[in-house]
Parts: sequence; structure tokens; C-alpha cells
Amino acid sequence: MTAGATIQPRRSLIFTPGNRPDMFPKALKTGADIVTVDLEDAIAPQHKDEARGKTLAMFAEKPDTGRVECIVRINSLRSANGLKDLTAIIAADTPPAAIMLPKVKSAEEIELLDELLIDRCADIRFHVIIETNDGLDRCYQIAESSPRIDSLLFGAVDMAAELRVAPVWEPLFRARSQLVHAAAGAGLDMIDVPFLDLDDMAGLKEEAERSAALGFTGKGAIHPKQIDTLNEAFSPTEAEIDYARRVIQAFEEGDSGLVLVDNKLIEAPVLRSMYRILSVAEAAKGSA
Repeated sequence: MTAGATIQPRRSLIFTPGNRPDMFPKALKTGADIVTVDLEDAIAPQHKDEARGKTLAMFAEKPDTGRVECIVRINSLRSANGLKDLTAIIAADTPPAAIMLPKVKSAEEIELLDELLIDRCADIRFHVIIETNDGLDRCYQIAESSPRIDSLLFGAVDMAAELRVAPVWEPLFRARSQLVHAAAGAGLDMIDVPFLDLDDMAGLKEEAERSAALGFTGKGAIHPKQIDTLNEAFSPTEAEIDYARRVIQAFEEGDSGLVLVDNKLIEAPVLRSMYRILSVAEAAKGSA
């Protein structure tokens, strides 16, 4: 587990374009756990510089974001715009608290970024998108490459194109499973790709529940109306909350790394997932 990874709810994520700072306050009110200001896919090449400037100016004003986690998705570090994004963030007096890194192919990319940010931006967190075959092959090393990483994200559309498969559940099941294993092994959240059919709310619910059952901790959204469904799918049940409380209490009252709950032996490493359940439950109560 990466030592710096934070335990907080990341059930839902919505993007807002970096060249439209007027949309940022609206995104904060959608109920999403994460709002990501996008400098990448949502921004046409001729508007990249404008989006970068407006985004950093917005964060310089230190907006009140409440409980919402705010991230800036930069362009790939293997692109000119990605390097411009990074240079501007390093130079900013009030940089964003977290950045999202697209198209990551190797642990070396993350390690280099970590070094570049160490002097002026030592507290910035990372959220890493795996959307290439190279990234999938190296996802275990990527997940462990920096204590700054809080989550991995699955970029299914680009991944499907690279693997020459349809961007649907069955052909991408192995990729999803592999990423869940990598994220869980490193103690990270794992966020699934958005469901793209805005009119199929039943399909959204079904896919979100499948993702949660597979081990994903959240999922992206393309519209605010999807947020409630995602938050419900990735929130713990009352039974899970009760069990987590009893496990934590048993360890607090015990004096070893093993406890007995419901006649089952529980080891101390389970505590992280129990604390996460309570954290998500508390956030769900606060955002209801």
C-alpha cells in the first residue's frame, strides 16, 4: 500500500472544461465526490493555453469546494501541452491539490513527475489513468510508483481502440480485473470509465453495480443526472456498515493482530477496508 494514499469516498466523478470556469461552481453542486477540471479531451487544441490560464487563475482564488475533491486533468506528459501544463502548475503560487495523468504507460513517468514536483509542489496528489496496452501491462508497477497516488482510473474507450475490441463489458473484463488487482494491492481507489448512454439509466445502474462487485470504488459520470445512481451503487449497505463497526471495535478492544467476529477470524490488514466503508458511509450521509 502506498503510504500517502488517502481514505475518502470517490464514488462518483464528473468533468468540467478548463476554459469554462463558470461551470465549476455548478459541478461542485452535482453531488459528485470528485470534480475534475479538464485540460485534455474536453479542450480543442486552439484553446489549450486559454484553458490552462483560466484553470490556474480559478485555483489562485482558492474557491470553497466543501467536501468535494478537486482535480485537474492535464495533458499527457509525453505531449507539448502536457509539459506546458506541468510547467505552469509548478510556477503557480496556489497549484491544484491533485492532478490527473492521462495515458500513463510506465512507472518511470510517475517517478519523474514526482521528482519534478518535489521542490514547489510536494503535496500534490496523483490520479493515474490507465488507457493503453503498455499501461495495462505495467499497471502493478505504476500503482506502486509513488506515495502520491490516490487512485487509478480505467480509460476503456482508448483501451478498447488500442486492443481492437468493442468498448463493452465482456471484451474488457480482463483489463478491468487486472487494474482492480493492481489498485487493491497498492491500497488505491479504482475508478471505472463513465457509462456513455445518457438515456439508459437502467443500464447505468447495472454497469455500476457490476463494477462495484468487481472491486471498483467509483465511476465517472458524463452528466449530473447519473451521480445519484453512482453514489448509491458504490455506497456500503447498512449490513456492511454494521459489520465494519464491529470489526473495528473488536480490534480496538483487543491486543493482537487477530480478532474473532461472527465466529470468523479477522486479520489486521482488513481494517483499511473497514475504515473506508465507514468513511464512504459518513460522506453519503453528509451529502444526502
